[in-house]
Amino acid sequence: MSPALRNVLAVIAGLLIGLPVNMGLIILGPMVIPPPPGADFTSPEGLEAAMPLMEPRHFVFPFLAHALGTLVGAIFTARFAASRQTAMALVVGVFFLAGGIANVSMLPSPMWFNALDLLGAYLPIAFLGGQIGRRMRSSKGVPSSPR
Repeated sequence: MSPALRNVLAVIAGLLIGLPVNMGLIILGPMVIPPPPGADFTSPEGLEAAMPLMEPRHFVFPFLAHALGTLVGAIFTARFAASRQTAMALVVGVFFLAGGIANVSMLPSPMWFNALDLLGAYLPIAFLGGQIGRRMRSSKGVPSSPR
């Protein structure tokens, strides 16, 4: 298999693995941290109406979902990419960041959360995932490219 094709497949697989992690944590969040009284998280309209009622603790699981979905996808991508493992992990981070930007544009979340989420949950975490994936790769005896 050509290295370019392997890299593309590694990115696609990383996205397909990271997205369920993200969604699973989004679903789990209200079970662990109950929504404010009267809030309805089952529809976009209900979520939008609940935003003014939400406290900082209600944003823990959305942040974890975005960060851990990105991390898992980036680790997988870096572990299986043929070359430029960190760069391929960052591509996963860019895709998740695009989803985060779309989310911020659709939901009126607090500015502090938007800044924290967009600046901290995607590209830095994808870089970390790339480094972890490269280390996992080298611990298995698979040579890693310098990037």
